[in-house]
Amino acid sequence: MIDRLFLATLTLSVLMVGSLTIASAVFNGALHAPVPVVQLEPVVITAKRLAPSEVAAADRVEPAMERAQ
Repeated sequence: MIDRLFLATLTLSVLMVGSLTIASAVFNGALHAPVPVVQLEPVVITAKRLAPSEVAAADRVEPAMERAQ
């Protein structure tokens, strides 16, 4: 019985500490601090597209339900 009481007390304590931590961060303005943003250059990909593999071609011709039977 003492283990159930200990577990309940421990769970309640963890929830209270988490709530207090979040509340103190909100009231101190830590959550509203400006965040630096980095803008990267756009990337252009120039590559040839590969032909579909035999497995992908077989999937289009033969539905999966027919293979399962």
